[in-house]
Amino acid sequence: MEHLRRFASELFKSLGNLLPIVAVVLLFQVFVFRTVPDNPLALAGGLAIVAVGIALFLHGLDLSIFPVGKNLSNQFVRRGSLGLLLPFGFAIGFAASIAEPAVIAVAEQAQLVSDGRINALVLRFVIAISVGLVLVIGVLRVLRGWAVYKVLITGYILALTLTFFAPPEIIGLAYDSGGVTTNIVSVPLIAAIGLGLANSIRGRSVLSDGFGLVALCVMVPVIGVQLYGIWVYNFGGAVAGAPVAESPEDPSAWVLGMIFGLAAIIRDVLPIVVVVLFFQFVALRRRLAHPLRVAVGFVMVLVGLYAFVVGLKIGLFPLGTLMAQQLITQGAPVLILLFAFLIGFAVTMAEPALLAIGEQAQDAAPGRISAFAMRVIVALGVAVGIGCGTYRIIFGGPFHYFIMAAYVTAIVLVFFAPKYIVALAFDLGGVTTSEITVPLVTALGIGLATAIEGRNELIDGFGLIAYASIFPVISVMVYAMVMEHFPRLRKETP
Repeated sequence: MEHLRRFASELFKSLGNLLPIVAVVLLFQVFVFRTVPDNPLALAGGLAIVAVGIALFLHGLDLSIFPVGKNLSNQFVRRGSLGLLLPFGFAIGFAASIAEPAVIAVAEQAQLVSDGRINALVLRFVIAISVGLVLVIGVLRVLRGWAVYKVLITGYILALTLTFFAPPEIIGLAYDSGGVTTNIVSVPLIAAIGLGLANSIRGRSVLSDGFGLVALCVMVPVIGVQLYGIWVYNFGGAVAGAPVAESPEDPSAWVLGMIFGLAAIIRDVLPIVVVVLFFQFVALRRRLAHPLRVAVGFVMVLVGLYAFVVGLKIGLFPLGTLMAQQLITQGAPVLILLFAFLIGFAVTMAEPALLAIGEQAQDAAPGRISAFAMRVIVALGVAVGIGCGTYRIIFGGPFHYFIMAAYVTAIVLVFFAPKYIVALAFDLGGVTTSEITVPLVTALGIGLATAIEGRNELIDGFGLIAYASIFPVISVMVYAMVMEHFPRLRKETP
């Protein structure tokens, strides 16, 4: 009964995360387009399947992978064993990223839009290896006491330099890939490692040293994917993706498709299970406390992730494409920008990962940081970022010049912002793109690039997620600078 209540709670949270999207879409459908979408029941059904899938997925994680993974992190931190902690950091980063729903969604869209030139599975491996490597760097940073801003500045200079050499088809996707690595699966595990290390090492600050791992996990995939793109577009060939039947009429084909889909999901999630169980039984030589509960949770993770992927194809991707087409038909750029702004703000305010990080930051620095103020500032940053990215798609211009200007601005602000806020600001930028936001925003960008003459789906369609990740970093640092200069405002902030 208790598990049923917890699942119901997760389902209500998932539906709550969908409500802002539904509200904005209904607002535009009723008052702007004055029409009803074709197949509204299919769209609504797809959204419902997404909500159920996320609820099953999260509840399954709570029963199985999260408690075991967090316990492993705490055990390694207590023992102070670098020989175990670094391999565990790499393995958990790799496994969590390969199973991340948002990464799966973007990779599949990239393969589809590139006609198989970009392979979805290879792209996910590149991202996962990047996250694994950066977790090793992040753990060493906390252990050695390296300042996070030095690591971030070095990494982003390398990323921006590669942007001049990477093919234009890969640049937007590369920056988007950094924004989707930190989400449902990865953030709790990554945050547990960083905060656990900072708490256990004398002289470390939870605020300055405990945060920052998420930010690094956003940065390094940008580098990895650009290197992958340089190789693909200079030496690689097209790799045809597996055909997907949109509406199979043969029941046996539908059953086979379901079986193959579940098999693919098992393949995706299996790495994180293998990593957790290997370190549990082999490295620590401990038995699982509740093996049946862990097994049930694992099954829920599989079913939930499969439902999520199916719901994306039925509901969120078509919805994003539909809205893009309708907005273009109106011929009013201001309406497109308004829609992008409202979607960005509404969804970010309900983002669960943002709520969690904001509360942790408020607990770490009471009186200096307000969780609610952070949510508003980050939501405004996301809204402005998506608006700027949409403006670029509508009116044109090279993506790398726009995104480089934003990153250079963030790097300059690092030298002026209070040092306690830098790691947190970049972490907050990394948790703004949720499992619901990413598919919708990706579909919106690709839909706009498809509908506007002279735009390329691959070159112009990707990139919105990157804007949604970097602009909150800027807004949080500016907010902290204002609070430092006007402390009276901090007292008045709820």
